[in-house]
Amino acid sequence: MGRIIAIANQKGGVGKTTTAINLSAALAQKGKKVLVIDIDPQGNTTSGFGIDKNELEYTVYELILGECSIHDCIVKDVIPNVSVLASNVNLAAAEIELIGVDRKEYILKSEIDYVKDYYDFIIIDCPPSLSMLTVNAMTTASSVLVPIQCEYYALEGLSQLIHTVNLVRERLNPELDIEGVVFTMYDSRTNLSMQVVENVKNNIDQYVYNTLIPRNIRLAEAPSYGMPISMYDPKSAGAEAYSALAQEVIEREGK
Repeated sequence: MGRIIAIANQKGGVGKTTTAINLSAALAQKGKKVLVIDIDPQGNTTSGFGIDKNELEYTVYELILGECSIHDCIVKDVIPNVSVLASNVNLAAAEIELIGVDRKEYILKSEIDYVKDYYDFIIIDCPPSLSMLTVNAMTTASSVLVPIQCEYYALEGLSQLIHTVNLVRERLNPELDIEGVVFTMYDSRTNLSMQVVENVKNNIDQYVYNTLIPRNIRLAEAPSYGMPISMYDPKSAGAEAYSALAQEVIEREGK
């Protein structure tokens, strides 16, 4: 059975999508079969893999509303070993359409149960909010990976996210754990980045990945070409960092 990891942080701009795309691609390069679920209505993970999100017949939205099966809406092998459950702006309406629906917190989970044994990893890119879509991701996942930007307000919102994870574990998904915290947009030239890392390590009781994802121009450019960094510029610092993170994630299995 595959490990299901939700990448979540209700703060926007912390590198969730960048991490979802590039961690998935790095895991795939290490021979793992990966399904990426884009549950963010912005659909940036979808387009980051070069999929035209506006041309899709079936997306997470149709899946959640029961208008198609899970097999209908997986875009297979967008790159070797990576398939994508895509999304687009239609998903923004799902929240309203789910009002009054029975067991709406488990809709995604019940669909993923059909396919989870086909994959080594399922990576879910969550929206930057603690919405019903994020709750669906957390009831589906076995763990939550939290990207944190190396900036002054890094800790702000983290306690809220940990509280949400604890609530979901208590009420909806007893299996859920925090996988760990990964630092993004790290700039080794500034004292601030180093201070933020130390501050977070001293103030949270969570696993912190050793890999630091650097602030990297090539990493920022890659999505506009519809490619993960491992294909766009495999020798860049960003590609090496995500490869190292993927190795850490693999080694943490069962811990």
